[in-house]
Amino acid sequence: MRPNIYSLTTPAVSLEELIQKAQTFVASAKAPATLKAYRNDWRDFESWCRAHQLPSLPSTPETVALYIADRASTLASGTITRRLTSITKAHQAARYADSPATTRHFIVGETLKGIRRTLGTAQKGKDPLLTADIRKIVAARRKDLLGLRDCALTLVGFAGGFRRSELACINIYDLKFSADGVTVNLRKSKTDQEGAGREVGLPFGSSQKTCPVRALRRWLAAAKISEGPIFRSVGRYGHLSPRGLHQDSIGKLLKRAAARANLKVDAIGGHSLRAGCVTQCAINGVREFMIMRQTGHKTVATLRRYIRSGEIFRENAAAGLGI
Repeated sequence: MRPNIYSLTTPAVSLEELIQKAQTFVASAKAPATLKAYRNDWRDFESWCRAHQLPSLPSTPETVALYIADRASTLASGTITRRLTSITKAHQAARYADSPATTRHFIVGETLKGIRRTLGTAQKGKDPLLTADIRKIVAARRKDLLGLRDCALTLVGFAGGFRRSELACINIYDLKFSADGVTVNLRKSKTDQEGAGREVGLPFGSSQKTCPVRALRRWLAAAKISEGPIFRSVGRYGHLSPRGLHQDSIGKLLKRAAARANLKVDAIGGHSLRAGCVTQCAINGVREFMIMRQTGHKTVATLRRYIRSGEIFRENAAAGLGI
């Protein structure tokens, strides 16, 4: 009987297949939102260069300096910094070794320093929605399926300190209900692109009207969701979409919900829930490490950028001046 012969070598893979696999991995190295921002930034730079009859690829440090100086009148310094990164990425993709958009070039670096010195570097985040605001939004919700969804999304987003992208991707199998509340398994997030995942606990609320766990259960039961994404669009006649909400739509529906509660909506967006969670926790004296465990912030410095002005009066040195 002939013995079995086992090969220790893997089947040969063509060079074309390896190239395609490598390109797929490269494309997955950045979050979709980041890649979208890079593309939009590059289109703007190309359009600006065409309008001024200047080369865009390859470009020059002088052209880049003129571009960011022009855009400084309408863009925040942080956005301008990202534009430089986008221009650099485009040149790298086109295999140009030296990017004209790095601050190693004197003219680019000094122009960016001047912009920051003149305009400042403070980030202008969305206004936080605090507990009082959340109560008003819940009380003013529509009395239909869409209202149940808005209520659940608002309370879950606020209690979990979730980003828009995180809310949009929560699936029914990411939820684990228990006697303590519900555990949400975030499979991937902005600061976890490699998909290590983390669990976020949402306890039962002190009031049935504003309890995120009960609101989520009511929505899932009314919408008859047993699989797939938990937050979906609701049509005019109550028809439920099989697909989840797009993250960009969350800010819009939150504005509508806030408008029904007669709140000022100009500075409200999808990030207002996360900013509000951090700010309200800080006002209530919750320790920073506990807030970070809930929100997934990696550093205290980043967390503190989210804590809005409400905290500055909670422990204020001037209160001890005796005046």
